Amino acid sequence: MLVTEAKDNQLRESSSQKVHPQPMEEAMNQKPEAVEALISKLFANISSLKSAYIQLQGAHTPYDPEKIQAADKLVISELKKLSELKHFYRENNPKPVCVSPQDSRLAAEIQEQQSLLKTYEVMVKKFQSEIQNKDSEIHQLQQQIEEANQKKVKLEKNLKLRGLSMKDSEASADENGISPVDLTPDLFISAVEGAFKAIHDFSKPLINMMKAAGWDLDAAANSVESNVIYAKRAHKKYAFESHICQRMFCGFQHESFSIKVDDLALKKEDFFREFLSLKDMDPLDMLGQNPDSIFGKFCRSKYLLVVHPKMEASFFGNLDQRNHVAGGGHPRTPFYQVFLKLAKAIWLLHRLAYSFDPNVKVFQVKKGNEFSEVYMDSVVKNLIINENDPKPKVGLMVMPGFLIGGTIIQSRVYLSGVKVAE
Repeated sequence: MLVTEAKDNQLRESSSQKVHPQPMEEAMNQKPEAVEALISKLFANISSLKSAYIQLQGAHTPYDPEKIQAADKLVISELKKLSELKHFYRENNPKPVCVSPQDSRLAAEIQEQQSLLKTYEVMVKKFQSEIQNKDSEIHQLQQQIEEANQKKVKLEKNLKLRGLSMKDSEASADENGISPVDLTPDLFISAVEGAFKAIHDFSKPLINMMKAAGWDLDAAANSVESNVIYAKRAHKKYAFESHICQRMFCGFQHESFSIKVDDLALKKEDFFREFLSLKDMDPLDMLGQNPDSIFGKFCRSKYLLVVHPKMEASFFGNLDQRNHVAGGGHPRTPFYQVFLKLAKAIWLLHRLAYSFDPNVKVFQVKKGNEFSEVYMDSVVKNLIINENDPKPKVGLMVMPGFLIGGTIIQSRVYLSGVKVAE
């Protein structure tokens, strides 16, 4: 009887009390398999996070941007998984009935959201940096494409001048290993060097023939340009080179090179096409094909201008060669063939000068002009010039100068009265 009453009292007390959610430990004990699976995932996630972090550290030594980016993505992925596990646990476990603002779980959640926000801010900055890098790469690629297109247009123009198609050019390059010639300032500079060398090469046999004929070379040099003070007697060779240069370049500033021809109306492409077709040909072969061509007329007029009748008579004892040239012929004598090499070099330089747009300008330096390091270059290099001495002056112009766009090709001069080092 007493036991029964005690049980009834316990039931009434129990029914009068408010029911609370089950404690965490009790709830977890009710789902042991789910909890074990959750914990296993948690440990696996932590291990993966640790591995990803180790990979991120390893990518910095040595520094590898691609590996860093891959490891960074992996770390972020594992952090997201860890956050998902945390939310899953909270959703499947009841929260306390009374929740105050200071509740530790709420504070932890707020902290987590703040951490995620910082992570996203870092990611946004990183993506912005990547976008800027990509924009820079795109800009560089666009510049490369533009440069490639410019080269392509230039190449097509040169091929057009040569009368070739792109396909023909590629086949020719494959067979001969020769690439098309580009119309550039470097090509013109190379032609100037070739012309200067041709003047020097023709002056050597000319001086030797003068010696053999018994000429007074001192008097001959003085007749070319008087009152020039030479540092060495051997430097008088520059007087003869100057004589050749002055006569060969006479008329260079004119499109026709002062050669009388009918209906001369050439385009830039025509000048360059002629340069390309003649540059590798033997000048005598060129004249053999068409002795009365404009080049043939140029050679005859320049020979008669450079080689004086008295000079030729003393060399050969007669004027037969001169008369043959004046009559329209091109003799196959060694002396005339040496002259033709000079004529070809000057002619090609003229053809090339008028291939550019605008045309290449030629300028000359007169005797007595003060030496300018910008516009002039001394043919003698070991000069002795003191700071207190007056500026040296030009005695001879051995080669004119040229203006090609914004590029200056210096005139070559011999300076009068300047000492040279031994």
